[in-house]
This record gives sequence, C-alpha cells and structure tokens, in this order.
Amino acid sequence: MGGQPAKIESLAYNIPMSSQKFAIRTEKAPAAIGPYSQAVRAGDTLYTSGQIALDPATGQLVEGGIREQTERVLANLEAVFAAANVDASHVVKTTIFLKSMADFAVVNELYAELFAPNSEIVAPARSTVAVAELPKGALVEIEAIVKL
Repeated sequence: MGGQPAKIESLAYNIPMSSQKFAIRTEKAPAAIGPYSQAVRAGDTLYTSGQIALDPATGQLVEGGIREQTERVLANLEAVFAAANVDASHVVKTTIFLKSMADFAVVNELYAELFAPNSEIVAPARSTVAVAELPKGALVEIEAIVKL
C-alpha cells in the first residue's frame, strides 16, 4: 500500500503492432470485401483470409458451378501465396467451407492438384465443414495457414 505499482516489463509492450504483423496485398486476388486483409504475416507464419470465387478483375462471383468456383478460389489463394513469396508446398493447414457436402469430391480432386500433386509433397492438415451460407452466395471458401 502506498508504494509504486509494479512495473510490467514485456517486449510486446515496446514493439509497435505494425512490426509484429503486417498485411499481404495483391491485385491478383480479390480485394477484401470488409475490414480485413487478404493475408496477415505474423513472424514466420502467414494466415490467409478465406477466399471465395471472386474474379479479381471484376469483384464478381465467377459463373459456373462448384468446379469453376473451386478453380477460382485456388487461383486466388495462389496469388496471395505468391504475394508473400511462397507457394502451396508451404501450406501447413487449410479449412474448407462448403455450401453442400455433395460437392466434396469435386473440391477434393481440384484441391489435391494444388496441395498434393505427388507423393513427395506433404499435404497440409485440413478441416472441411458444411455451412449454411457463404458470402455472395459462394459454394466454397478456403483459408490457409502457411509456414514461411
């Protein structure tokens, strides 16, 4: 009582937030449609926001079904990876959100082409969940965690 408050010493308090994490941006993937970044690098890890099948040039959902949407989602993710100077072989975890689990086989086929093209590549850990709805009526959304 009556003494000085304890002094908290932590490097985290002395480092500006901007030097702890920073945004990755590219025009080759759709711009964020809300208050978030396409990806954030924190240390040696990259966290991508979920990508849906938006055409980066128009900002509109691509025409077609699950195959066309999944191809666009994967291309968008590759663009974000490239902006961070990595490729899909560095991905350690993905989460796939599907409007319908009936689309799982098609998504899985296209996903394997990018993330597990041969037995020498270790496929990332993955979760796949069905959701009631996705932004803009998308059928699929994928996010990734990447070790830089």
